Amino acid sequence: MSTNTRLLTASPEAVEEFQEQGYLILRGFFEPEVVEQAREAAAAVAEKHIALLLREGKISRTYSEEPFETRLIRVYEECSQEISTVFRPELHEPGFFRMFFNRYLLDVVSGLLGPEIRLYPNYSLRSKLPDNEATLVLWHQDAGYTDNVHRSEAGSAADLRMVNIWSPLVPATVENGCMQFIPGTNKLGVVRHEQRNKFYLEIAQDVLEPLLNRAVNVEVDPGDVVLFSNLMFHRGLPNRSKAIRWSADWRYQDATQSTLRPEKGHIARSRTHPDQVVKSAQQWTELSFT
Repeated sequence: MSTNTRLLTASPEAVEEFQEQGYLILRGFFEPEVVEQAREAAAAVAEKHIALLLREGKISRTYSEEPFETRLIRVYEECSQEISTVFRPELHEPGFFRMFFNRYLLDVVSGLLGPEIRLYPNYSLRSKLPDNEATLVLWHQDAGYTDNVHRSEAGSAADLRMVNIWSPLVPATVENGCMQFIPGTNKLGVVRHEQRNKFYLEIAQDVLEPLLNRAVNVEVDPGDVVLFSNLMFHRGLPNRSKAIRWSADWRYQDATQSTLRPEKGHIARSRTHPDQVVKSAQQWTELSFT
């Protein structure tokens, strides 16, 4: 995508679309080298995880001959009790810097949040395994999790000025469990959630069911970027393929606000505190999930 097209995504029309529908898809936004660096970083995270399992005697070999999309499937066939589907503290790899702190993406986000932007302390690498209950994410709002799991006397998640970002590292399709959105639900505030199973909350059925006919599939490719509200009703479809659906998700927040968490996150852009901005991949590797 050309620079001019990137700048177009920060237009008033794009901002209005985000505010009305609750999401915005930027096709082909990241340059190929940004995606490749993130894939290499994801592979490095998996490599370290596998090496630990080997050292602990939980697997007999590393399955290094397997490709990125299937390697953890083979590993977990030996140690299903050790399955890890979300990596967070491990994401301080240099290859994630140009994705999380992408200046063009921050230009877009600044049109929604203003000039003070924090990388919120909830950034994840996800390995959505085939036919795995722990990766079958139910209908929810991220704000619902914040209010239910990270309760704070400082306020409600409905007050957070935040933009969620999701970008796949492999093509995300209906077959391998792409996301679904219900457009416009960002206007409903934080709704009631209920504990549905040992893994996830779900939006209360009386709230959810009348809106399900509006659900849309969010099929995207590596390089595409999905921006969505933390109030958006969304879920992940089951992965019915034979490979892992790898993706990264992260959040930007108005840095003048509290995170409502013990962790403070990392400053991505600032006029008032430019000395606090994360400026390089090397600096990113020296920080931690705090």
